Amino acid sequence: MSVSARRIPFLAAALLLFTATMMLSFFVAPAYASSTITSRSLTLEDGASDAGSKPSGDVNHKFSFKLPASATAKSIVFKYCTTADIDIGGTCTTPHGLSTTSVTLGAENGDGSSFDTLNNTTNGAPYIDSTAGIAPAGGVSSYITLDGVTNPDGTDCASTPDGCTFYVAIQVYDGTGGTGTLLSSGTVAASVNQQIQLSGTMPESLIFCTGGIITLNGNNIPDCSTATSGSVTFNKLFSPTSTAYATSQMAASTNALSGYAITLSGETMKSGSNTIAAVGGTATASSTSVGSNAFGVNLVADTDAAGTSPTLTSVGEAASASITPTSNGATGGLWGAASANFDTDSDYAFDDTGLNNVAASDFSQSGTAEPTNGQIYTATYMVNVAANLPAGTYTTTLTYICTPTF
Repeated sequence: MSVSARRIPFLAAALLLFTATMMLSFFVAPAYASSTITSRSLTLEDGASDAGSKPSGDVNHKFSFKLPASATAKSIVFKYCTTADIDIGGTCTTPHGLSTTSVTLGAENGDGSSFDTLNNTTNGAPYIDSTAGIAPAGGVSSYITLDGVTNPDGTDCASTPDGCTFYVAIQVYDGTGGTGTLLSSGTVAASVNQQIQLSGTMPESLIFCTGGIITLNGNNIPDCSTATSGSVTFNKLFSPTSTAYATSQMAASTNALSGYAITLSGETMKSGSNTIAAVGGTATASSTSVGSNAFGVNLVADTDAAGTSPTLTSVGEAASASITPTSNGATGGLWGAASANFDTDSDYAFDDTGLNNVAASDFSQSGTAEPTNGQIYTATYMVNVAANLPAGTYTTTLTYICTPTF
């Protein structure tokens, strides 16, 4: 009996060894892919309404990769997880807040374009199928975009809830629906992040200035800091046989919803009680008033003024010109334009009894003025005199008013 008792420990040890051997015989090692997907990445692209990395944003996920040459592939599964050890047997937990059940197949190319259907039934594991199957050429740059992914909400990262990394295993199978043998795989990482929100205020804006000459800056924008004195003189002495000219400039722009209107007011040219009559509010050709008293204004390039002698630039004034930049409507909606009666070459108008509507931010003159970028208007002044006009220095002070409607 004593001998049998001594054999009991050995028998127990043998039974334990046998049990351990049986347990090992039933353990099945996890299946790993025979090759690795290279050059893989996940780009979070802006969706219809949200930025790509916005937590809980409705965005697009673009997977780029190179599939290794392998057996015929019939499906690719995109498996979203909170950890990166998916391909070495780790447990996959779907990131909190992620939703892939509404995704659609977006842009694709390369080997990716050979997959023709998408299944989004299982949240966090959408897959694409190729019924016919493809034989990856190997080393081909490809991408597949899943549109309409709802990003994780970032709460998986307690310390940085708005900056949270998640992982996606790209898994290629030889069966449809992510079944069969795992041919190749690779994991990519991406992060949802707190959005940087910038704000700034554009106030109601009106830029308007007048002067003898105003120039454009390097960006072709009027620079009011360059405006010269508003005290201008005519290019020659008044004469009953020829017309005298002078110019001034003004610049205007506004973001007012109904644009701006520019008016001109003031008296006609006077020397004491002696007066050079204004031509009136209707456009009148300068040539018809030579030899009689007439004072008028226009806001367009004037061939008579530009061709006069001495030239306007010789007395430090801008030559007669149209609006600069040109009112072509090419940038920023409607541009400004000279108003009727002030918009015709060699014709002049001026009513010294009230307001003269000389320009507006309405390129088509349709009456629907809108905001406009900056332009420089050149106003040309014309004086004709009668032979019996008393000698003297004739002056006037004119006032331009730019009124925006917000």
